[in-house]
Amino acid sequence: MIYRTLFVFVAIIALAACQPQKKEINYPKTDLAAAPLIPKPVKTIATQSAFGLDAQTAIYTSTNDPAFEAVGQFLSEKIKGKTGLDLAVNNTSDATVERLIFINQSDSTDLATPESYQLYIKKDSILLNAKTAEGAFRGIQTLRQLIPEQSNDTLTDHPLWVIPSGKIMDAPKYAYRGSMLDVSRHFFSVDEVKKYIDAMAYYKMNTLHLHLSDDQGWRIEIKSWPKLTEVGGATEVGGGEGGFYTQEDYKDLVAYAAKHHITIVPEIDMPGHTNAASVSYPFLNGNGKKVEPYTGTQVGFSTFDAQKDTVYSFLDDVIGEIAAMSPGPYFHIGGDESHVTKKSDYILFIEKVEKIVQKHGKRMVGWNEIAQAKIDPSTIAQLWSNPKDAENAAANGSKIIMSPAHKAYLDMQYDSLTKFGLHWASYIPVDVGYNWDPETIVENLPKESILGIEAPLWSETISNIAELEYLAFPRLIGYAELGWSPTEHLNWEDYKERLAKQAAYLEKMNINYYPSKLIDWKKD
Repeated sequence: MIYRTLFVFVAIIALAACQPQKKEINYPKTDLAAAPLIPKPVKTIATQSAFGLDAQTAIYTSTNDPAFEAVGQFLSEKIKGKTGLDLAVNNTSDATVERLIFINQSDSTDLATPESYQLYIKKDSILLNAKTAEGAFRGIQTLRQLIPEQSNDTLTDHPLWVIPSGKIMDAPKYAYRGSMLDVSRHFFSVDEVKKYIDAMAYYKMNTLHLHLSDDQGWRIEIKSWPKLTEVGGATEVGGGEGGFYTQEDYKDLVAYAAKHHITIVPEIDMPGHTNAASVSYPFLNGNGKKVEPYTGTQVGFSTFDAQKDTVYSFLDDVIGEIAAMSPGPYFHIGGDESHVTKKSDYILFIEKVEKIVQKHGKRMVGWNEIAQAKIDPSTIAQLWSNPKDAENAAANGSKIIMSPAHKAYLDMQYDSLTKFGLHWASYIPVDVGYNWDPETIVENLPKESILGIEAPLWSETISNIAELEYLAFPRLIGYAELGWSPTEHLNWEDYKERLAKQAAYLEKMNINYYPSKLIDWKKD
């Protein structure tokens, strides 16, 4: 396959070379290694020249996999949005092509993971090699970041965007790099979630965990249990009107995420954090009290009845409907802060629900408390509070997602003056959010047990997209680098200089980031 696609690449270059000779462009000296890329690539070699992106540039892709053509179309759309250039994709009859970008499906053994890519930038061509469309998609995010905000109008008689030349060899450190959005305490619309996905993809994150149910609201339509959204979806923290995703809404989000090579992980929190479900169907309730709609922020008072078969029949329906709409491998069952659930009931519940999740073809994920049960080694534990749980789960063979609250929770305030957020775990300024190592945060956790990292954003104190973004950005960008870049590349002094130059992207995308004084923001 590599020889066939490279033959096509060489043929396209030859076609471009046969066009009438144009005046040689005298590019300024560039330094690819100094580009403010986030996440920082594994290896960068600068060759001090440049590629000129202009209207005579075309995009070509391997055509044996339609997903590669889709990546080419995505790149064309993003280039048009940034520069106004409308670059053709796989139009081999275009006689005006002078330079080209080729996205190549390669079987090179140097591409060690599905997300690995190689980027070769020369004066007349850019070659992106990847084994999978996912790897190609990660590579074009690097290319997007290399395109300057402004064209250089002094080198030619038309606008030209100068991209530094060289080679980039890149692959992620962790297979799982994500963020969680709590849409239960406050509801966020489909378009707002899509905007978050856009930014996650730009920084090479690959997983969006949606916290779809809690005491204050149930946010996903279940056709076999309609009161979940009719009743449970009508509330949120502070007494707002709530909201929910129809199944068509949810499928739309899943498809949009898939276009960005992001997997959505649905979460139905249980056996605690279940008041909205129990208000909708009181037979589910196991705390012995009358259930009422709840719009406060306390936790730990609700539970499903772990002894009722009807509860598990209900969960079979709920998990089945959501799993059928979720092509990703994971289903998150929560499992945290079940303070009024007897320990024996909690263990029984987790072990029964794990079997239901597996029945529907998914791999169970739960907060670190699930390690108290006898979980299957395929089940994933997500660390937020108790390192010992993570150690026990890993000893059992389970993988661990690292989300320590005092380092990775996006809803923690930056400092005591921050308008939104909480600080029960810690204040997390931008440098503290960046300066930690997932491999040493738990003393006895083998690094091979770490599946990846996730930055959760709980929504008790935020009710609109601007407030959400204020807490998420710029810290989410640092978590993206922690999940992707080699540990030896992680350096705060270097990172903060690259982060400063992300201001132009954030402002163009209308992202309401927190302007930390630790960063000398470069808005030009």
